[in-house]
Amino acid sequence: MTKAKKHIWSKGHGPREKLLALGAITLSDQELLAIFLRTGLPGLHVSEMAAQLLVEFGSLYALISADYTHFCEQPGLGLSKYTQLQAAVELSRRFLGHQIAKESSIRNPKKTQEYLQGLLSQRDREVFIVMFLDNQNRVLYHKEMFTGTFNCVEVHPREIVREALKSNAASVILAHNHPSGVAEPSQADRSVTDQVLKACSVLDIKVLDHIVIGCGECVSFAERGWI
Repeated sequence: MTKAKKHIWSKGHGPREKLLALGAITLSDQELLAIFLRTGLPGLHVSEMAAQLLVEFGSLYALISADYTHFCEQPGLGLSKYTQLQAAVELSRRFLGHQIAKESSIRNPKKTQEYLQGLLSQRDREVFIVMFLDNQNRVLYHKEMFTGTFNCVEVHPREIVREALKSNAASVILAHNHPSGVAEPSQADRSVTDQVLKACSVLDIKVLDHIVIGCGECVSFAERGWI
């Protein structure tokens, strides 16, 4: 990673002012982290502290995903900051979950992908999730259908069909993670997708997508034209 640029903001031109004027999306990782930290350390401005933490962990994603011990070892961090950060992550996850429950997953697939990233990216085993949708492509609920090992998970298409019928779902979105961090689908992933497609088609249940989650990345079968 390129070392984060250090600078000390002049009064009135800090990340809080930038957020209010231009929106949170315009902030860099360093600026977002500085807002979260609030204060630096004696002799170390919060901007510099944020930059050093990004270098130490390698990325904002790695910092958020860090285990408790590594996180709390860093100067200026600790139990309070760890719990605040994990609570903020869960708030974001629940907010996205509420959004995709209210909106069409077809019209806003990126929100669905972000939500699934939050659910699956930190799991240390392969987990296969199915999202069940109504005839307006709104999410009814999601369910962890199958759990496997570090590099594989056994999927039973009949169980997916049975659950879809039970919930009166018109369509489904499949998703699973790759704990290795590499989202590129395997041949086994493509094969199981074909099996689920065939099983669902018999009862006119649509498979809208299969999303494979890696570390900070994902692959959509629909976007690649595989579904």
